[in-house]
Amino acid sequence: MIGDILFLCHRIPFPPDRGDKIRSYHLLQRLAEIAPVHVGCFADDDRDMGFASEMGQVAASQCVLTRDRSKLVAGLTGLAKRQSLLVSLFDHPGLHRWVAQTLAERPIRAVVAYSAQMAHFVPVLPADVRFLMDFVDFDSAKYATYGAEGSGPMGWINRREGRVLLNFERQTAARADISSFVSEAEAALFRDACGLGADRVVGLENGVALDYFDPAADFPAVDREAGPLLVFTGQMDYRPNVEAVESFARQSLPAIRTVHPGARFAIVGRNPVKAVEALAQLPGVIVTGGVPDVRGWLAAADVVVAPLRIARGIQNKVLEAMAMARPVVASPQAAEGIDASDEFHFLVAASPAEEAAKIVALLADPARAQRLGLAARARTQERYRWSTTLAALPDLLLRAPAKGACAA
Repeated sequence: MIGDILFLCHRIPFPPDRGDKIRSYHLLQRLAEIAPVHVGCFADDDRDMGFASEMGQVAASQCVLTRDRSKLVAGLTGLAKRQSLLVSLFDHPGLHRWVAQTLAERPIRAVVAYSAQMAHFVPVLPADVRFLMDFVDFDSAKYATYGAEGSGPMGWINRREGRVLLNFERQTAARADISSFVSEAEAALFRDACGLGADRVVGLENGVALDYFDPAADFPAVDREAGPLLVFTGQMDYRPNVEAVESFARQSLPAIRTVHPGARFAIVGRNPVKAVEALAQLPGVIVTGGVPDVRGWLAAADVVVAPLRIARGIQNKVLEAMAMARPVVASPQAAEGIDASDEFHFLVAASPAEEAAKIVALLADPARAQRLGLAARARTQERYRWSTTLAALPDLLLRAPAKGACAA
């Protein structure tokens, strides 16, 4: 393509150490191979802001702003403007100004917005500027699920967010040249909700850094005690992760420990909320908080678990464990977006009782556990290299079908 790319993302894509940053990091790296990229994004805190200089080695120019709008202010503003609370939370006049200036001064020929909350920074574009909207996940469906399961004020807030955000997603997709989602399953759900076809709404899958997540790589080992070690990895202030580890620690683990009294469950991830920290008081539960290198914990695990009940798209945590050749027991929701086979590449368990039973059986059959892990590693090598999953990106930036409205 002739011209530059404007890339907008809701968190600085450095370092690639959490789900949303992993995808945006690899998108940025691939975009930079196509054309000069100008990046506008937010930093959650001083730690994030400290990586701006590292991103500057990839970006042609950048604007990194600290996201300082509180949830209370965002909520009140969103209600007053009849706006999605998620969109309101990620609003900033400084980024609007920088986007306008960049579009005016740089030869931008494509705009890529990462995640729904960044779409409102994309103004009406000239006809010769492509707009790729990478929704990643069908977020409004997640809030609708929360709302259907909840009650009281939070149930109402989530139901409202599901409705308002869906309208915003539809409006955004109608003006985008292409909308992408992390899996074909997510893309199909959105096509059904929106009315656009497969020429306008596509799957653009996640991958895994196979050279990094490699059991033969050099990384610090984790000292482990005797007894089976079960591991969950993830950002521990994210509601689906919190609910997953609470369920596993309180329901699955006790059943496993009746057979293996020494079994331990390690919850590995940054920013554990109080509900997660409290789980460390339960027999056999370890809460590590953030760790310098998650690979040591994955390598030490007898089984990696992903018992998410609400999950969208492709779970990086599952791909990373598979790449590390570990046997994985995942919920149907966590396994859904991954092109792999139950009983051959991983095990799928739909309830705490089934999780416990399948893990106990795996612990009793180390040879089977090893076969699962090796098959999982091979599947990621065949199917989930980033160079493979993002191979269609240049074509998506150049493809420009006629824009049109979503069905109501």
